[in-house]
Amino acid sequence: MNKRLRDYAVTYGPMRFKTFEGALGAFFGQECPQLGGERTRHVLVQSIVEMIQRFYPETHHLRPGQMTWTTVDKNERASYGKSIRQTRLTSVVLDVVRSQDVTDRAEGKRLRDLKKEAVARLFAQAYAQSGCLTNAELAILLKISPSTVSKYAREWELEQGRLLPRRGTIHDLGPSVTHKKEIIRKLFFERKSVEQVQRETYHSPEAIHRYIQAFRQVLLCRQKGLDKRDTAFAVKMSPRLVNEYLSLIEEMAQQHRGFQELLDLEIPEKNK
Repeated sequence: MNKRLRDYAVTYGPMRFKTFEGALGAFFGQECPQLGGERTRHVLVQSIVEMIQRFYPETHHLRPGQMTWTTVDKNERASYGKSIRQTRLTSVVLDVVRSQDVTDRAEGKRLRDLKKEAVARLFAQAYAQSGCLTNAELAILLKISPSTVSKYAREWELEQGRLLPRRGTIHDLGPSVTHKKEIIRKLFFERKSVEQVQRETYHSPEAIHRYIQAFRQVLLCRQKGLDKRDTAFAVKMSPRLVNEYLSLIEEMAQQHRGFQELLDLEIPEKNK
C-alpha cells in the first residue's frame, strides 16, 4: 500500500465503525467480553441488525390504514409445550383498513361482511409475508372476539371452498381438527391431487400424506369392526379425531363408497 492510501486509511477508516453496528460491537466487547472474540461478536451484531430490519421496517411507505405486526413465522415447527418465547417470529405489514372499506360502508355494505372480508384478507396477507396469525391476534386487531373471528373464517372457507392460513391450521394447534376433515374430503370425495390440496389448504405434502395414512388406518379399523376406543388405541389418535374420520367414513358409505374402494383409491401427486 502506498503512502497516500495509508493516509486515506488512517484518516477515513475509523468512520466505517461509526455506525450502529460499530457501536453495538464495541458495547459487546466492553460489557460482555465473555461472548468471544471479534469474529464471534461480528456474527452476533449482524444477526441483531437483521432482526431490527425485520421487526422495525421503514414505515414512511406505509399507506393510511396499514400497520406492522409481529407474529409467528409460518415455517416454524410447532410442538407440544413449546412457548412463544421459544418460537421464531417475524414482522408483517397488514391492511387493517382499506379505502375500499370506507367506500363499501358508505354504500351500505354491512359491517359484518366487511369484518369477514378483513379476517380472510389479513390471514392471507400475513401468510404471504411468511407470517402465521391466530384467531386471538385478529380479535385484537379487529376488536372482536376470537370466537367471532373463527366463525367468520369458517363462513368464508365454506363459501370459497378452501381453508384460510390460520396458525391453528398450519401448525396443527388448538382443539379444531376441521382442516384435517376438509383435506380428506378434498382428496377422497372430490378426487383432488396432493398438489391441488396443498394449494387450497396451505399444508405441506408431508402433512397431507400423514392425513391420508391416518384416515386409511381408521378406515381399516372400521372395516375390521373395531369400536372408537379400540381404534383410537390402535392408531394412537385422540378419540375426537377418530370420531371426525369415522363421521367422514359414514358420509362416504351413504354415497355407496365401499371401504375397500377407499382403501385402494390412488391419490395423485399432481394434476394431469
